[in-house]
Amino acid sequence: MTDRPAPAKLELLVRRDGEEDFELRQVASLVGYINSRPRRVDAGSFEISEVRSGVVASRPHFILKNTATDRYLLLSTPERFLWDQMNGSTSLQEMATAYVLEYGEFDFDIIPNLIHKLQHAQLLTLEPRSRLRQALARHRGRRVARAFELALTSLERIRISSLNVHGFFQSLYRWGGFLLFTRVAIVAGIGLGLLGAAAAVQLSREMRDVLDGFGSRPVLGIVTVKLLFFASVALHQIVHGLACIHYRRRVREFGFTFLHGFVPTFYVDVTDIFMTSRRARVVTAVSGALVHLVLGAAWFVVAAHVPVGGFTQAFAAASGIIQWQALVLSLYPFCFIEMDGYHVLVDVLGVPMLKHDALAYVKRLFTGAGRIRRGREEGLWIGYVALSTVSVAAFLAFNVWIILSATT
Repeated sequence: MTDRPAPAKLELLVRRDGEEDFELRQVASLVGYINSRPRRVDAGSFEISEVRSGVVASRPHFILKNTATDRYLLLSTPERFLWDQMNGSTSLQEMATAYVLEYGEFDFDIIPNLIHKLQHAQLLTLEPRSRLRQALARHRGRRVARAFELALTSLERIRISSLNVHGFFQSLYRWGGFLLFTRVAIVAGIGLGLLGAAAAVQLSREMRDVLDGFGSRPVLGIVTVKLLFFASVALHQIVHGLACIHYRRRVREFGFTFLHGFVPTFYVDVTDIFMTSRRARVVTAVSGALVHLVLGAAWFVVAAHVPVGGFTQAFAAASGIIQWQALVLSLYPFCFIEMDGYHVLVDVLGVPMLKHDALAYVKRLFTGAGRIRRGREEGLWIGYVALSTVSVAAFLAFNVWIILSATT
């Protein structure tokens, strides 16, 4: 009998700016990877010294000292590498990707163990994870901001999950999930995608008339479409898990949470896929997103073959649109969102902190802090920010047009 895996959690000592005391915060493994951005204490609060062996040639070790408490820690070279990443802007997921690219392997224990050591040495704080949280942190003295931050923190703690899901995914794979990774499924998916694209082109010529099918209840129709779409997000995550099983790796966790404190979503922990090849990581990332390709194509085909101008056609067309929007958001890497396509891009390019470095570079240009001369990387940073900016603007414009078409 296989032992149930122990709950994988991160325990962080969190200290807010202006406060002296720390509070212990426990974060679920995957939620921590997505949201948490540990930040080492200010440069004046620690010292680090390299220690090399004079007997054997080996990787150096490092002594890390907390100058405020006179506590010392011994860090290995990989731990020093992770310490350097803890700048308050790099998420744990980005750190893990950088670790794989640097050392060619992934140790599931090294990050939580390092954080555990740093928390006891009072060398780590936790940066607010989004611009909204940063704004609330700056205005914590105001009652409304404090109440809003408390509400977001409460939502973050809502998590329904299971750590004993590997057997379920194995059974689901044996009962037919393996068919998703066959050539027949690939050909069928491509064929359905082409049919859906043809139907979408046909519908686009009369989109205003199609969406008029919602009649006097367009808002109700669109909300219903989004609720149905939410179920497809769970299917998206399940297919990620099946891909992990396909490559004989363990699915560590599956559940529901609020991403960034207010976005409801399902999630699956497939970090064990780091132990396989790059191809396996790419297939695992892409396979979940393709759920939206298939569902969107199916909805467009339905919309093209039902009576024109009715509620069913409007509902099917709107469902197809939102599914294909999700496909683009999942796979398109240039939109300032770290989704599946972004992680594939940074894995292939070997630049795990592309978004962070690109935004920091552009910020320096606009604030007059000076240009960082890094050759080809400069072009990559500028290209990422430019493409992402144009893409986000186009996405917002398209959605405004859809809403106006449905309500006028």
